[in-house]
Amino acid sequence: MKKYIIFICAGFGLLTMNSCTKLDQEFYSSVTPETFFKSEKDIKAALFRPFTHAKWYLGEDRWRLQEYTADNFAITTKGRHWYNGGENERFHYHRWTADDGWIWGSWRGTLMGVALALDTKSDLEKLDYTQFALTDELKASHLAQLDALIGFFYLRGLDYFGGMPVFESLDQESLPRNTDVELFNHIEKLLKAALENIPAKAAGDPEEGAITKGAVAAMLAQLYFNAESYINKPMYNEAKVLAQDIINNKYGTYSLDSKWNGPHSFTNNKSPEIIWSMPSEFKKLEYNWFYADFYHYNTRQYFDQDMGANNGAHLTPSRKPDGTKYDSDFKLGSPYEKFSAGDFRKKPYKYLGSGNYEGMFIIGPHLTPDGKPIVGGEEYKDKPLDFVDQVGRFSEVGAGKKYANVSQLPSKMSEGEENTGVRLVKSPIPNLNDNSMRWGGDLPIIRLAEVYYILAESNFRTGNLSEAANLINQVRKRNFADEKDPNPVTTANLNKYRLLDEWSIEFLGEGRRRTDLVRWKAFTSERWWDHNPSNAAHLNRFPVPNEAIAGNNNLKQNPGYE
Repeated sequence: MKKYIIFICAGFGLLTMNSCTKLDQEFYSSVTPETFFKSEKDIKAALFRPFTHAKWYLGEDRWRLQEYTADNFAITTKGRHWYNGGENERFHYHRWTADDGWIWGSWRGTLMGVALALDTKSDLEKLDYTQFALTDELKASHLAQLDALIGFFYLRGLDYFGGMPVFESLDQESLPRNTDVELFNHIEKLLKAALENIPAKAAGDPEEGAITKGAVAAMLAQLYFNAESYINKPMYNEAKVLAQDIINNKYGTYSLDSKWNGPHSFTNNKSPEIIWSMPSEFKKLEYNWFYADFYHYNTRQYFDQDMGANNGAHLTPSRKPDGTKYDSDFKLGSPYEKFSAGDFRKKPYKYLGSGNYEGMFIIGPHLTPDGKPIVGGEEYKDKPLDFVDQVGRFSEVGAGKKYANVSQLPSKMSEGEENTGVRLVKSPIPNLNDNSMRWGGDLPIIRLAEVYYILAESNFRTGNLSEAANLINQVRKRNFADEKDPNPVTTANLNKYRLLDEWSIEFLGEGRRRTDLVRWKAFTSERWWDHNPSNAAHLNRFPVPNEAIAGNNNLKQNPGYE
């Protein structure tokens, strides 16, 4: 768990953007870069400051836009909790507006990341590295990392909004939006240039948060892989070449982890599968925002922990209130039941001690580690909790109650209870005895399994179904005893929906689901639990926030939101 980036960075508050008219800086002194930097440590502190912003950026509002708008997650209203002025329903039903906070936070956060990277790049460009006994090659590498980080932020912005203003210095202001194609080309230029000067990862090197050559190549592959969504130009062959080269270790040494939880464990910085991750460690810029949103108020007893939670998010249900599956109702969603029987991941999460654990879900009777029932505090006050893969007001069923039997129960966003929905534990939680390991699992940003799936889908789209199936099965097999997969991908069962299922299963909760649905033209055209398709293509992108337009009248709104 040796981490260094986050330990030398204080945060991302040195630069503010009260409006999006200019990438403003707030200087805390009048020193110049030439006089401020005294050592290599100062250089690293500056270099990695924008990386802390990237860590924040990958969670919270950006994650919410990717997952709560799609088919795998929901925040249902649970009695008196979580209606939130209709916010959660708006995103699930695709009725968001240009005034919604998640959208403003993501627009602002994207350009703030660009600003932080540009600010640091401007400082480091002025330095003579040889005065610090450092090489010009290292300087080129540092500047290339910042170019790649700018490319990363703009890549996410392109995905959310389409064209954005392209800033190349901090003194530009009130820029209009560049077109989708112009932003795409800018990202491509940044990543291609960075690829030339960033070193490759050597075999056995742990991931420590820096961008290496493999990460840049993977981002470029992501750009091409989704090009049809971004600029209406399929580029699957280009994505395929890059993905194959990454797998062949042209851009660094990587391999699939042999363990299902290797890329997510307390020591995942040592996983050979991680291409880029953000460091996290107990009390040191922890990656922990999701805990409060995902877990019940009393789940701390399940984990044998001392943390509070708000009991909001859960998987969308696989079953109706009467217990039957939604199999024939829609093809998307039902994420828990998409996992095959015998899949190691489908077990209930259990911490085994010394950093070992099994499973990644909270489902069924909620018990303490020593088997005692954990009770509720709302609908099931003082009664044992039992988490179900269903949504419905089961507490209101019975003689003299609102519903005579479960067949009458509606299942929709407004009908949750405190025990509603399966809860995901992708990032492991230790008990208090091992509390120093808490938040020890780094945040994976890019891992080799994604590159395998990019290559698989690109092969599928270019007609090579057998190779597509083979690539996915190479990842799937580690999730079963003796690598015996009961439901492998075959040329006979491989289609759009199986591919979308495989993306869902492997990357559940990793903040990418909306992008996959958009790429398959399924985001606005398909049905899932309590969500009917709008068939409104403009919803594939979010609106430019009204607050951004108010600060810069050169910004034009996305079509469909005017």
